[in-house]
Amino acid sequence: MALTKTNERPGTRAVVRYVRVSASKAREVLNLIRGESYGRASEILAFSERSVSEVIAKCLDSAVANAENNDGIPAEELFVSACYADEGPTLKRWRPRARGRATPIRKRTCHITVIVGRYSPEQIAAQQTRDEERGRSGPSQQAAEARRQRVEKSRAAAEVLESEEAVDESEEAVDESEENEDESSTTKEESN
Repeated sequence: MALTKTNERPGTRAVVRYVRVSASKAREVLNLIRGESYGRASEILAFSERSVSEVIAKCLDSAVANAENNDGIPAEELFVSACYADEGPTLKRWRPRARGRATPIRKRTCHITVIVGRYSPEQIAAQQTRDEERGRSGPSQQAAEARRQRVEKSRAAAEVLESEEAVDESEEAVDESEENEDESSTTKEESN
């Protein structure tokens, strides 16, 4: 069996470089989401108490956005196929200690990579049947519908606001033209 290299793994990826956390701390969180669906991985990261989980969540969202926009794959069909943290450069600092000594401080960084892949058609069909048996649509479908409704509502509000501004501008133009006519009639009367 031929092993694929890290940079040759199939799927859509996102990389965050120079994250100010050690690679070992990032790997503990990455181990939690490896192999999970996008929705489940997002939930795990949202409720994780580790501070690096916020950075990993952004990287996961970026990988999913790349898959949706570049490859045309819906988010419901994606899972975390691979994720890893490589060591980045270490910032070396010094701490003064007793008797004029100094001890080193190593501020470590890492590069986090998240690769998302698409479920096979059989796995997608199995998920849909499970969801139908449970009597619910997937959480990502509900979120997509809620997002769609919010966008429609905000667009409608923007159109109402624009129409009100247009009416106000036309009323101001009418008022200004009436003022100009009044001023011109008073100047004619004064000159006579």
